[in-house]
Amino acid sequence: MKHCLTDMPWIVAILTLTLTILREQLRPQPPNATAQCPIYRWNLQNNYNYTDVLLLSQFIRSDGGMLPRRVTGLCAQEHRKIAICVQMAHRAGLLPDHKPTLPEGHIPKKPKPQLNRYLTPLGNNVQYGKKILYLKH
Repeated sequence: MKHCLTDMPWIVAILTLTLTILREQLRPQPPNATAQCPIYRWNLQNNYNYTDVLLLSQFIRSDGGMLPRRVTGLCAQEHRKIAICVQMAHRAGLLPDHKPTLPEGHIPKKPKPQLNRYLTPLGNNVQYGKKILYLKH
């Protein structure tokens, strides 16, 4: 009578436990495991920009919009930064277009000229005008 490894339940249990332990050891551990925000957990605070499409695609919906903070777990500051990078990636054409199809016979309005709003290595080159002070006379 030949015996198979699966005939002995204790060997199957040991093999299952060994595979589970090996899988847990192969999973990379974050450097800052106690942080709530995933960007801080993996120490990526200033290490991403609008060209990191793989990182940004984890925080967008199928229609191209941003996932809410309660779903992503991002802190407010990083959520704002990711949202700006997603917008810039959309403008640069790095993320796929998620525009809805227009009805037949629709004539679109004349598009507004696109402005250059990309982050440079020296910082954000978006400049806003100063707020006008209204003085009472």
